[in-house]
Amino acid sequence: MHLIEQAAIFLLTAVLLVPLFKRLGLGAVLGYLASGMAIGPWGMGLIGEVQATMSFAEFGVVLLLFLIGLELQPSRLWVLRRPVFGLGTAQVAVTTLALLAACLPFGLGWREALVVGFGLAMSSTALVISSLAERGQLAARHGRSAFAILLFQDLSVIPMLALLPLLASNGAHAGGNWMAALKGVAVVVAVIAGSRLVVRPLLKLVARFGGREVFTAAALLLVVGAALVMEKIGLSMSLGAFLAGVLLADSEFRHELEADLEPFKGLLLGLFFIAVGMSANLGLAWQQPVAVFGLALSLMAVKFVLVYALARAGGSPDATAQRLAAALAQGGEFAFVLFAAAAGLGVFSTATAQLLVMVVTLSMLLAPPFFALHERLLERWLARSATPEYDSIDGPGNPVIIAGYGRFGQIVSRVLRMCGLPFTALEANYQQVDFVRRFGSNKVYYGDASRLELLHAAKAGEAKLFVLAIDDVEASVKTAEVVRKHFPDLPILARARNRVHYFRLRDLGIKAIHRETFPASLDVARLALLRLGFGAAATEHAIAMFRQHDEGQLEAQYALKHDEARLIQSAKEAAEQLRELFEADSFGPLADFPRKAADGDPTRA
Repeated sequence: MHLIEQAAIFLLTAVLLVPLFKRLGLGAVLGYLASGMAIGPWGMGLIGEVQATMSFAEFGVVLLLFLIGLELQPSRLWVLRRPVFGLGTAQVAVTTLALLAACLPFGLGWREALVVGFGLAMSSTALVISSLAERGQLAARHGRSAFAILLFQDLSVIPMLALLPLLASNGAHAGGNWMAALKGVAVVVAVIAGSRLVVRPLLKLVARFGGREVFTAAALLLVVGAALVMEKIGLSMSLGAFLAGVLLADSEFRHELEADLEPFKGLLLGLFFIAVGMSANLGLAWQQPVAVFGLALSLMAVKFVLVYALARAGGSPDATAQRLAAALAQGGEFAFVLFAAAAGLGVFSTATAQLLVMVVTLSMLLAPPFFALHERLLERWLARSATPEYDSIDGPGNPVIIAGYGRFGQIVSRVLRMCGLPFTALEANYQQVDFVRRFGSNKVYYGDASRLELLHAAKAGEAKLFVLAIDDVEASVKTAEVVRKHFPDLPILARARNRVHYFRLRDLGIKAIHRETFPASLDVARLALLRLGFGAAATEHAIAMFRQHDEGQLEAQYALKHDEARLIQSAKEAAEQLRELFEADSFGPLADFPRKAADGDPTRA
């Protein structure tokens, strides 16, 4: 089949299935895997060159590791040394030993069991990083721990590949192994030195004299070169790319390299997952369903329990430990390389290698839905078990009630406290209440301000002012409805997140509504005009004109809020009207701007 035809099949399948799987909440990774299974030899058989596709697609993992390395400045990597070499070492060692012990009763010798245990202890760097990034959890505690463990796993593959010849039964490949290890150390040192002495100066020359496309080519050449150098000496291509990324993390080219390589990484990583799906030997799963599915599920269960126990022993909270265990429960792509090499050296048979590869592949296929199911169950469990009873409010009431004690409500309360005015704050997020209480805020009560009994307990009928500072729009509107219905004489000062929130509060008859970002945005606009050369008087006049026009337009749009077409037309007319007002105004800041900006660099003021 022609290369263009294969590319069309890959793209068409991905375009059809990946959005569908994302729409179903299963994630893009599972969509790519399903695409590979559909077009592979065991599916519709549209593409048969699985190994060639896999070899090319592995470059997506290489690019992923390079970009991860760019995010890790050496100083930050030093900070991660404890989770990498502490938790990472514990995970690999404990999981390998546990799986080794589980393999011995099946008739495997200790050498074969060691390779199997170590290979199955690996997790999929590409799958885990992609899934965590898709859920916005990379920066969370379990995301950082997962990255540290994955980094150690990638590093540990290198000595295991070097030890494979020693574990081979015939020992024919053992000679020269230590020399290869010394060469590996020498090459790593050469890469480190070369990045400082050669790569950066060359990138500076390319950036200065070459175009954008030449710099992109240079970036790809850098990753390919580092990966190939490592591969030639028998080490991991991903390690070479990661090392190159780390060494350039504190360079001036970091952000440009990220921007240039990100599209290539996304496409090739998707192709990698498609290739993994294509390589799934569904015939083996059909012939031995109990063995394949039983081993895959057992592998995930064992790894989940072990990682959870290690995380809890390391002091991680229960929810964090569970999320970390769920993320690392599957097998990894490095197992494919390890098992293929072991079979080639005669450590175990080809049939055993095929079964292990199918088990790892199936665990990777099951991982995305397992992530999603575990996250839903965990959130429900946390919602039921971690939520305490609402606080009871005793004693006399205060003249001010603040509903919502986030960043907005806290500033209001601090001003009131400074002026000696007592208040009662109600917050529905227990974690937020617990946090502020650690700083001595004893006037904050845990409770839902939309509950009538809580408002009565807070003496809302005797209060002089109700400050509605709730961040969530639905909760804010619900609370406003209850207060307006049962305490109609209580004045309300409300916070609105946006225009829609503003309109819904206005529907309840609330007049004192303040958009939370509007004053800060005007302050920034004021500073921008001053730095761009506008005079102080012209700036204040422009800001005042805009404020007056926007507030008037807000009232006009409120009357049209149910007519989307008229609302859109009103917004366009308002923008044109505002431009005409500025052009017609006597102080003419827009006319003076080019001359004033040309006098020098006003941004330095």
